Amino acid sequence: MKILVLNASPKGPNSTTLHTALYLAALHPEHSFTVLHVGQQIRQLEKDFAPLRQALSEAELLLFCYPVYTFIAPYQLHRLIELIKADGVELRGKLASQITTSKHFYDVTAHRYVEENCLDLGLHTIRGLSADMEDLLCERGQREARMFFDQLLFSCDHGPFVAPAPRAPQRTRAIYRPTLPETPKVSQKDAVIVTNCAPDDVNLTNMITDFRAALPCGSRVVNLREFPFGGGCLGCFGCAITGQCVYKDGFDSFLRQTIQTADGFVYAFTISDHYTHSSFKCFDDRQFCNGHRTVTHGTPIAYLISGDYQYESNLRMIVEGRCEVGGNYLCGVATDEGDTAADIRTLAQNLAFAMDGHLARPANFYGVGGMKIFRDMIYVMQGLMKADHRFYKEHGIYDFPQKQRERIWQMRLIGTLLSIPSVQKKAKGQMTTAMIAPYQKVVEQARRDT
Repeated sequence: MKILVLNASPKGPNSTTLHTALYLAALHPEHSFTVLHVGQQIRQLEKDFAPLRQALSEAELLLFCYPVYTFIAPYQLHRLIELIKADGVELRGKLASQITTSKHFYDVTAHRYVEENCLDLGLHTIRGLSADMEDLLCERGQREARMFFDQLLFSCDHGPFVAPAPRAPQRTRAIYRPTLPETPKVSQKDAVIVTNCAPDDVNLTNMITDFRAALPCGSRVVNLREFPFGGGCLGCFGCAITGQCVYKDGFDSFLRQTIQTADGFVYAFTISDHYTHSSFKCFDDRQFCNGHRTVTHGTPIAYLISGDYQYESNLRMIVEGRCEVGGNYLCGVATDEGDTAADIRTLAQNLAFAMDGHLARPANFYGVGGMKIFRDMIYVMQGLMKADHRFYKEHGIYDFPQKQRERIWQMRLIGTLLSIPSVQKKAKGQMTTAMIAPYQKVVEQARRDT
């Protein structure tokens, strides 16, 4: 089989992820593996797509290899997908799968993003391998990689393939016109609207206009298409100790002084390729100059999204997950799918209310699970990620369960007592009463304080 390995890591041949594919190639010389370092060469492909077009046309199986960056694939792979779709190279009926390495932080959304775009291209998509960064160094990881490839070959002959998600019906989107009157700017809060709005993005432009009119405070618009990005994140860890990016385009200062100083964030984009234009992903990835530090914790976030958001379940998970992990209060999402003016007005009111009240809510599974992965990773890598380690220590993020010694001993004592038949019999039916007693005290105190 002719297998084209599309290495989307910006590290090129030095990619950890790529070596899983090289390992499989070494074990299977009966198959033809061709490796293209598309991530490292993305600027060249923008100028001349012909070599990749030829390789895509000749391949029988496309194997996307990439590290997971900020919930999805790296910027370089987003840009590659745009180039493939724009070129129109015929891929229908070919096979596709993927290999990723990460610490399993939202690897599910990254895989789904690639699968959805493969399905757009008419590819028969087979579930990929999501490996830990160090899996290839141990026997278990090597065995799982071998089993993945065996299953991949079996699926190429027999299926099953990844089932497509529901698609939005083909329809012409109505033009949204600004209708909301200007609201008096009575609040001193400052909201920044970060967008990648293109000149022909009529709906998004008008949604931003109405949102700014509905806000009872001042707002600023930052268009990412106008920032002179030197390139996407290189994954070089040069910022791990100093917090300074190796690029000299000034992005880290721009991020901290122009965007992160705001009282509220609004992200505005038009859906394309199941996320948005790659310029926004470049912005996402370059924020790694903040490492894994939740430096905007407590700042409320709102979204303005043009497109069929209701059909993009993976994107909805990313939007919610970002806020949960970052400790940001999600005020809502306004789209141009329904009563857009009413939704924008409500969203503006919600953002203003959240900024004034400094609203917060407890993290759900997306936030708790994501931060536990980061917590354990940074603790192990503290010697390298020194800025992250200091931040985690100062903010009490190292909340390991073994530190809860008093609670552990309480549970041991209760467990020991309940193992005695006479105590067990006496406690029967009284456990729930004892459990809610502290909560009843809180309610009673609230009544007394009213």
